[in-house]
Amino acid sequence: MKKAIFPGSFDPITLGHEDIIKRALPLFDEIVIAIGVNAEKKYMFSLDDRKRFIEETFQNEPKVSVITYEGLTIDLCQKINADFILRGLRNPADFEFEKAIAHTNRKLSKIETVFLLTAARTSYISSSIVRDVIRNHGDYKLLVPESVRVKLHK
Repeated sequence: MKKAIFPGSFDPITLGHEDIIKRALPLFDEIVIAIGVNAEKKYMFSLDDRKRFIEETFQNEPKVSVITYEGLTIDLCQKINADFILRGLRNPADFEFEKAIAHTNRKLSKIETVFLLTAARTSYISSSIVRDVIRNHGDYKLLVPESVRVKLHK
């Protein structure tokens, strides 16, 4: 069974994240979206909200599950028997950053990282851009899945 972890803070999940996950579905038997918790970081959305956004976005996809975790992603991989880490790449800077992490993870654990390039239509979207648009009362609706739009529309 091919199981991948897609780690991130997902603050919030974006259409770019959703695209990567949907395109990865044929590659894996299971994709575990792992929301990393970092006590040092300030989040716009609560952990419960972030988890709910993802669960609602993928509620009809049995191959996708959502968990939260602290610590190293490779430790989580070993704990839940995942052999792959899934990452999306938007630009060359993402590649350089993610490449260093992937090499380290493989050296420490033999876990492979699988990179998917973001679709051209979502390559400019990042959670930090979405947060900035929301904070400044911009039109974020074209950047996030329906689950996030519903929460913010209330």
